[in-house]
This record gives sequence, C-alpha cells and structure tokens, in this order.
Amino acid sequence: MIRTAIMIDGAFYRRRAYHFWGEKHPEQRAAELYNYCKQHIAKNGREPDRMSLYRIFYYDAQPSSRRIFHPLLQRTVDLGKSDTFKWSNDFYQELRHQRKFALRLGYLASEQAFYTLREKSLKRLMNRTLTVDQLTEADFTLEIKQKSVDMMIGVDISSVAFKKQVDRIILIAGDSDFVPAAKQARREGVDFILDPMRKDIKPDLFEHIDGIRTNAPHERAGDTKDLRDGSPQ
Repeated sequence: MIRTAIMIDGAFYRRRAYHFWGEKHPEQRAAELYNYCKQHIAKNGREPDRMSLYRIFYYDAQPSSRRIFHPLLQRTVDLGKSDTFKWSNDFYQELRHQRKFALRLGYLASEQAFYTLREKSLKRLMNRTLTVDQLTEADFTLEIKQKSVDMMIGVDISSVAFKKQVDRIILIAGDSDFVPAAKQARREGVDFILDPMRKDIKPDLFEHIDGIRTNAPHERAGDTKDLRDGSPQ
C-alpha cells in the first residue's frame, strides 16, 4: 500500500472549484472537495500500486471581521457581517466533520486590506468605455493577503517526509511557493505529485515534482468566466 497524504491550498481550490462547478453551499462544497480527493486515492488502472489515504490537509485563512473603507460607497464595510464571512466559517465547520481531514488555518493581513478596481474595470476606464459615474460595487475587489498558509504547507510537507509517515504527497496548488519543501521531500524518497487543476504551471516546475495528476474536467473552448473565491461575494 502506498501511504498518501493530500495537501490542499484552500484558496486555490475554491477559485478553481467555482470556475468548474459554480457556487455551492458550504456543505456541498465540502462534500465535493472530499469526493475530489477520494478520486486521487481510487485505484488507477494505469498503476500497479494501490494507495491508502494517510490524511487530507486543508490550508486556508480565517475570514476577516475588520471594517474596511469602500471608496465607491464612501463608508466602511463590516467584513464580519458579510456573506463571505459566514460562508467561510460554515465551510470550515463542514470540513471538520469530514473523515481524515486536518484543517490548518492561517490569518489574513487585514490591517493591509483595501478595495481596488478589478483589472477589467480599470482597462475600461482607461479606454473610456466606462466612466466613473457608471462604476458599481461589482467593479471593485477586496485585496487582502494570506499569512502563514504557505509556511504551514511547507512545514507539513517536511514533517511527514522526515518522519517517513507517507510514501506519496499529492499537492493541490497552482504556484511555485512549495518548491523548496517539495525538493526536500523528494530527497527523503517521497513521491511528489502536483494537481494544478488544469492551470498552466511554469516549465521549470517539472524538475521539482514527480508527476502531474488531476481530476478536474477539461476546460471548455471559449470559457472566459472570471475566477473568484468559491464563496458568496
């Protein structure tokens, strides 16, 4: 049996899940995520080995409850009363009830948060197909960065590798922040698989992983739907 740990960049998964499967209630999204992970463990006819699930590690940030000034509304917005705040907390609670899930929550740099124009809206303003008077709340997005999440992913990768707790790690993520930890895990003999959920990855990443496997559906031709958080906005 190939002992396998699945590690999930939560913010990345929710964006891609929204892209492929649309908005869902917290319990539906949690069940969807669990089933998505189970597909990675299901017997693959192309491989002679069989995998057993060690644990699913889910990494995300606690939702912010701060009050942030909105330049269009000209007032502060209480994030703690938003649909996103409630959705996120309900979603995390659902994950806690899922079998073999380990929830790792960092925090958001709320003191540095601000509302800014979406890229498409800014381009329309600059080419004069949109005026300031026509701006709506939908043209703005909240910029807020996660803290500690990448570090927790790296620590857990190194920990399970050094302790020989797993033979394989499947990481569901889309960027290269994991490379140092992946290199360390591979030096310890761990088979390191990346699931970028159909997102393009940098060519040089291939030398730091042992393969790519995804259960995400193929992109539809001409699909230009914006990627956003899988929670209500």
